[in-house]
Amino acid sequence: MRILALTGPPAAGKSTVGRRLASARPRCAFVDVDDVRQLVIAGAAAPWEGAEGRRQRRLGALNAASLARNFAEAAIDVVIADVLNADTLGVYRAALADLLVVHLHASYERARERALTRPVHLTWDEFALLHREQEAMSGADAYLDTTDLTLRETVGRVLALWGACG
Repeated sequence: MRILALTGPPAAGKSTVGRRLASARPRCAFVDVDDVRQLVIAGAAAPWEGAEGRRQRRLGALNAASLARNFAEAAIDVVIADVLNADTLGVYRAALADLLVVHLHASYERARERALTRPVHLTWDEFALLHREQEAMSGADAYLDTTDLTLRETVGRVLALWGACG
């Protein structure tokens, strides 16, 4: 398995775990789709901001999939961190043949605790909206509740899933 996508609500561990996983591989890129979406400066729309937000969310997934494919073709493993929905999951599945999707979950209370320890670029209403959206998300290859796991435990479990697919 060369490409791993981590999804889940805010503060479930996607970026932290993704960076740690990438650093544990001999050659691996980390693609944080929040960073890809922030490339749009003028006219940027958050994913929950109507049709334009949905369009830019899809575009972010398309661009991340292109990056991942390019890295994989250069024999570089890839970890993608994105808050997926049915549409963007479909984008990744269509674009990337060699893909494992792991849904990281943390209870809302634990996620809020984690979020309070770092800069949050969402309102609490947006945070809650994304958390609820991810509770309904289906289609991942594996589901991992990180509520009571340490970073090391979470990384170990995801590495085991990723390695089992390779």
